[in-house]
Amino acid sequence: MIEEMRLRDLGVIAEAILPIGPGFTAITGETGAGKTMVVTGLGLLLGQRADSGAVRAGATQASVAGVWLVPPTGRVADTVDEAGGELEPLDDERSELYVSRTLTAEGRSRASVGGRAAPAGVLAELAEALVVVHGQSDQLRLKSTAAQRDALDRFGGKPVAQAQDRYRRLFDSWRERDAALRDLVDNRDRRQAEAADLREALALIEAADPQPNEDSELNERAERLANAEELRLAASLAHSALSSDEGGPDIAALAAEARRAVERTADATLLTIAEGIADLGYRAADLAAQLSSYLADLDEAGPHELAAVEERRAALATLIRAHGSLDAALELWNTGSLRLAELEDDGERVDRLTAERDAIRVELDEAADALTSVRVKAAERLGAAVTAELHALAMPDARLEVAVTPGAESTHGRDDVAILLAPHPGAEPRSVSRGASGGELSRVMLAIEVVISATDPVPTFVFDEVDAGIGGAAAIEVGRRLAQLAQTSQVIAVTHLAQVAAFANNHLSVVKSNDGQVTASSVRTLAGAEREAEMARLLSGLTDSDAALVHARELLALRED
Repeated sequence: MIEEMRLRDLGVIAEAILPIGPGFTAITGETGAGKTMVVTGLGLLLGQRADSGAVRAGATQASVAGVWLVPPTGRVADTVDEAGGELEPLDDERSELYVSRTLTAEGRSRASVGGRAAPAGVLAELAEALVVVHGQSDQLRLKSTAAQRDALDRFGGKPVAQAQDRYRRLFDSWRERDAALRDLVDNRDRRQAEAADLREALALIEAADPQPNEDSELNERAERLANAEELRLAASLAHSALSSDEGGPDIAALAAEARRAVERTADATLLTIAEGIADLGYRAADLAAQLSSYLADLDEAGPHELAAVEERRAALATLIRAHGSLDAALELWNTGSLRLAELEDDGERVDRLTAERDAIRVELDEAADALTSVRVKAAERLGAAVTAELHALAMPDARLEVAVTPGAESTHGRDDVAILLAPHPGAEPRSVSRGASGGELSRVMLAIEVVISATDPVPTFVFDEVDAGIGGAAAIEVGRRLAQLAQTSQVIAVTHLAQVAAFANNHLSVVKSNDGQVTASSVRTLAGAEREAEMARLLSGLTDSDAALVHARELLALRED
């Protein structure tokens, strides 16, 4: 549960601390005071999209911080740990989780979880395990068939979850094979053409038998052969300079003479120089030998070799034009055989995929029937339980049914789920998407949550004006049911009805003040006479009306009954 929330510069709220704690917390206040900002702030902590328009006028940023009491192990603890955050241990069963969100006037948003910066997605992941929020938009969402199916599946608990998990796995497997099969059949001509092109390309590569870097080596060889005479002259001059073939002095002989002259001295410095001179001689002799080999190679090469090199270069150029580079041709040679085998296996693959798909279809049909069966059983129980709750919510003649009918196949099964309401005796049950008023829809939603919480408990419920469109006895019963829900979950309700707020064990009021220039709001915890005065205001608009105060005390006494 959320223990405390702090708001700063959010909407009209300049700064507020909301001590929430266990049980049922009612949040009231005048119109425009900023009650909805409490839900907005909580939404920011839960990873909802940040809107820079929520930043208080004149402020550079808004911030929200919350303290949650969570188990030290489990899904929440694992999520915090993966985000790099830490929990503050209190005892063996509870730890504190600190969460914050900052929103700048420019629209930038920052979040932290357990003391570490985290993306808003981590907050949203935590929200799935911590809170269910119901606002007027969520009442509208209940009109969607997807939301009605989700409500039934939540109520169905483990049997529905297991049946749906088996169905979904089989459905994904069937869909994967069906898509692969359709691709094979629909693109058979394209794949046959690809196979033919690939066979021709591989044949040309095999005939050419290219080697890695062969094109570069041939280019160098061709350039050398084309300039053989010029290269021969240069190499000959260099060789003559290093090693004279006419008996004259060469570098090696001169170096040897210099070394001997130096070695005849006893000077240490000259002896060191002698070693360098010796190396010079050896290096000159080695270079002369390399030049001799180079000249011999040139002498052996002739016009016939240049023609052969050019012919080979032409053959490789054909591959390079076809594939972009020699490396690409070699890569195709290494991988093309596997691809060709895959393309030529189309007939066998079609037969194999068809058999696999049809076998999975049999299992999928069984899984779909099993899912429908557990949904139908759950629908009967849900309809009866919600009907009983509606009777207690001042709808004594209402009857709710949950219809499970055949629908289009999807990842959720083959069922259409519709929540049907007959508000009066003799009335035909109609979908809540068409037949329920705003007040009726509010009570249907609340009744469903009360019933579902018995099988799928949620740590915290947040209701934003769940009492819209109702009043009188119906409002009293809504308050009573919220208090009942608070026996197993934390309940936070923004309300404008005293009949609902009377059942809260924690009453917070959003108070608006105006200094003539800036409107600001804060939050106060109400008790005693202050709470009675706020209840009187909710009832009559006056805080000091004797009649309203008497009525307020009567309502507060209902919680004690």
